Amino acid sequence: MRTFTLDIDALTRLINGREQQENWLDLESGKVLTLPAEDQYSEERQQVELEPDRYTRIPNLDVPQRVAMRESFLFTLDDVHAHPLLSAALTGRKPLRSFDYEIEAFPALREQWQAFELKQLREFALNWLYELGLEPAPDKLPLDTRGIPKDILRRLTKSA
Repeated sequence: MRTFTLDIDALTRLINGREQQENWLDLESGKVLTLPAEDQYSEERQQVELEPDRYTRIPNLDVPQRVAMRESFLFTLDDVHAHPLLSAALTGRKPLRSFDYEIEAFPALREQWQAFELKQLREFALNWLYELGLEPAPDKLPLDTRGIPKDILRRLTKSA
């Protein structure tokens, strides 16, 4: 597995994004190229086309995947008032918009939904990276304690 330093939160926002653009991950540097879908002749687009093994397109969740994520969230609910309302929203016309509208009536559930969605998106992103043979670098590297006096080391580890 190759380890990259990349912003996993930014990657999850791109996966969850609904913009009309393409996002490509540079497999050598870990950087993201964002290309407008209608721009077919930019230098970045040519770079992606000339080196197809170096870049991979970052997937976007489609509507069925987004609906399925919301349905999974419903299985975690035990609110007898919210569950039928949110379930009905997902089976109607414009399910994503309806769900987002209906959950506004339940602020505590909305926070639970946002935490659930973030966790699911993060898991999706990590699985996608794993399939590519990549893993994100840890957020904080362990402290190298060699040669650090004990009193200074105690103060450094006290805040952690």
